[in-house]
Amino acid sequence: MFNRKLKKAAALTLAGIMTLSLWGCGSGSGSTSESSQETVTDPAGRGTVTVTMGRQTTANPKFPSGDSYEDNAYIRMTEEKLNIDIQDEFEAESGDDYNRQVSLALSAGTLPSMMKVASKDELTELYENELIADLTDVYNQYASDYVKAIYDSFDGRALDNVTYDGKIMAIPATASDAGTSMCWVRSDWVESLGLTVDEDGDRCLTLDEVRALAKAFIDGNPEQAEHPVGIAFNASLTGGTSDGTNTINAIAYALGAYPRLWFENAAGELTYGSIEPEMKEALSVIRSWYEEGVVDNQLGTRTWDDITSLLTNGQCGIVFGSWHIPDWLLNNVYTLNDKAVFTPYAVVSEEGKVNCTHANATGEFVVVSADFDHPEIAIEILNLFYDDLVNDSALLEAYPDVASYLNEGVDGTARPFNIEVKSNTYLLDEYGFLKAALAGEGTREEIPTAEERSNYDSIKAYQEGSGDVTGWCKIHSRTKGVDLLTYLTENDLYNWVTPVYPETTDTMNTSWANLQTLEEENFIKIVTGAAPLDEGFESFVSGWKAQGGDTIIAEIKAQLEQ
Repeated sequence: MFNRKLKKAAALTLAGIMTLSLWGCGSGSGSTSESSQETVTDPAGRGTVTVTMGRQTTANPKFPSGDSYEDNAYIRMTEEKLNIDIQDEFEAESGDDYNRQVSLALSAGTLPSMMKVASKDELTELYENELIADLTDVYNQYASDYVKAIYDSFDGRALDNVTYDGKIMAIPATASDAGTSMCWVRSDWVESLGLTVDEDGDRCLTLDEVRALAKAFIDGNPEQAEHPVGIAFNASLTGGTSDGTNTINAIAYALGAYPRLWFENAAGELTYGSIEPEMKEALSVIRSWYEEGVVDNQLGTRTWDDITSLLTNGQCGIVFGSWHIPDWLLNNVYTLNDKAVFTPYAVVSEEGKVNCTHANATGEFVVVSADFDHPEIAIEILNLFYDDLVNDSALLEAYPDVASYLNEGVDGTARPFNIEVKSNTYLLDEYGFLKAALAGEGTREEIPTAEERSNYDSIKAYQEGSGDVTGWCKIHSRTKGVDLLTYLTENDLYNWVTPVYPETTDTMNTSWANLQTLEEENFIKIVTGAAPLDEGFESFVSGWKAQGGDTIIAEIKAQLEQ
């Protein structure tokens, strides 16, 4: 490796000079703007800079023969374009192994030039120990207009998550809103039973319509399955995001309840959604459905695999989940029954709106060591991968190995930064190109991403009779799931709620697991009738507060006031 680095360093000095005129001259909307041109750095002029990395790896990155994490197409392009020499200070697989390496670096107080951290708690600790660089000036000066527009699409929520005392202390990965939890319905059953669903064509269902449909599927199960089930939920009942699969979230949200999330209530006070009065109303609805037999009588004991079996065995024709569950859950139904067809619907409130919560805009972060002399290089890497590589077709022509990586699906850990930086609307934006191509209003070549072009190929093959389960999945997840999200957005049917996503507090560390167990056990008892509704909910709320909940709320308030 030492010899390779020597040869490469010599080549880089010349290459940096030769490519200086190319840097920043791409065709991307961010790269070519006048303001972006003014902020381009001089990679050759500063000399070759050694950049040490903490690299998160995976067991099967799909590298071509001879490539590695320290020497691959992405790294070679980055080194040549930016006149840098990337050396991995440590490599570790995603998960505990990588987090352990980060913890070791943090405790030792010596960081590589750049590395990813996977939690806000770690980011805060790095900041408080003055181990990471302030990126405010280099972001403002060097970030391309396109990159800035990506972060701006989150209405400040992305950069706010990495801002301490007015200073930008990390490059955040972005987490776009996934949209609502959908009610996925076996539409082939609807047709078989001669039912009318969504009579007004607004692609939305009320709670009463969901209940009636579930009852009709029990009474007239088209597959004549034994012990048919209307709706099945997992044992915890709720999830911490709006798109929770196999949860009651869609029903709770329609009633204005936001379980497992922190937010400001109508009185402007910070609260926990699971203790609010609307949550009792949601439990009351599920309780009445359970008593009527619409909800699975084994509620509280069903595992994920159990619910999947109910779907694949033809016992259940309704499931709640995100736009993408056809790709990894409903595909199991098709595998056993290629006649199965699902249609997603949004569940609306009495006001006819789809209540939905914004996702936490960030979840992972790239930090730069406070001891590194060239923090602007982090922003240059950001521009290169999340602007130029997206928008500049000439860049892929100049680096065909990189184009091959994209087409062959080499894992994202091969990049210098293993994060995703996309706008909050990227899912809908990319789907727009796919939809146009499928409708003959655009072409496959106009679809900007390799993933979406692959989806196009799978869908066309299925439509032409030569496809497989992948085509079925993509038709359902994209032309039905994402299409519904597009419809809700274009018709202004969303009512967005912005939760608070706090750092882990001291009391959370000691009490959160017990509080979650308390919540799950009490909710199951209330829904199944093992505990009375009013007294049972009041008992849960008082117990939750006394066992640490009130203290946690106070701790989060203190965080927000800092």
